[in-house]
Amino acid sequence: MNTIILGIESSCDDTSAAVLCDGFILSNVIASQKVHEAYGGVVPELASRAHQQNIIPVVHEAMHQAGINVKDINAVAFTRGPGLTGSLLVGTSFAKGFAIANQIPLIDVNHLQAHVLANFIKEPEMQNRQPSFPFLTLLVSGGNSQIILVSDYLKMEIIGQTIDDAAGEAFDKCAKVMGLPYPGGPVIDKLAKNGNPNRFTFAKPNIPDFNYSFSGLKTSFLYFLRDQLKENTDFINKNINDLAASLQKTIVDILLDKLKKAAKQTGIKQIAIGGGVSANSGLQKAIYEEAEKADWEVFIPRIGYSLDNAGMVAVTGYYKYLAGDFVGLDALTFARTTLD
Repeated sequence: MNTIILGIESSCDDTSAAVLCDGFILSNVIASQKVHEAYGGVVPELASRAHQQNIIPVVHEAMHQAGINVKDINAVAFTRGPGLTGSLLVGTSFAKGFAIANQIPLIDVNHLQAHVLANFIKEPEMQNRQPSFPFLTLLVSGGNSQIILVSDYLKMEIIGQTIDDAAGEAFDKCAKVMGLPYPGGPVIDKLAKNGNPNRFTFAKPNIPDFNYSFSGLKTSFLYFLRDQLKENTDFINKNINDLAASLQKTIVDILLDKLKKAAKQTGIKQIAIGGGVSANSGLQKAIYEEAEKADWEVFIPRIGYSLDNAGMVAVTGYYKYLAGDFVGLDALTFARTTLD
């Protein structure tokens, strides 16, 4: 008998629903919110309102694309946190109502864990490479920068994380200083391809163990631009590609230095990447170059599963379903948490 999981993701500004059957993705529908671009970042109140408008059409479309009906679904999995409280409440409330109406189990999913398990999403008629345990995951997004030791589908330990800002936030905030649109990470990645990554040098933190820090880099970048603009008000426009390339190289170097240290100390050569920043071409290039030197085997979900999406929620829900790990209707959302 097939096991079919409906996944719901609403942690930030994307409303997503996915259908998974025995580990294979049947549909993964995402409704993005363009309204935040005018504000240079996600506005929580606007995000939660948009989720309310999108959730039912998105779920309907996911089921339609998967070719299933409500009676086929064995359980509904939802993102419980971390994320924006208002946004999480929309997905959580829908999932609870869906579970009650159809008398099926409810599965809560940690957003961070879901990003890691995105590497286990299988697609019909695809090669579907998957890491073997144990492996290391570099999780990088707008809200998280972490190195995670993964011992099993549901057993993970954060061995390094940012003590302040995340890598994705550094990309976005520095892009904003340069007058680039939100989200800034993809724009910087595009500009960097035509720039000299060694043109400018910015501060790199000296943080112990496997932890990260990006606040100093943001300050260094801001002060550098301030000083240059005093001498030439058109400095940013004339050097935009080199600025983007140099900033990207600095962030990638910071991320990779700690990952290399973790891999060497643990002896693990199975390396996965997760989170939205994993789509950055500079980071991917650096990871593959290091893999050649260190004999790593690298796993990167394709971009549709790297960004926030319900496919990763559904696959996490699938493994929790197999383990009989369900949650009651009294489950509350949480804005911040670890993998514990």
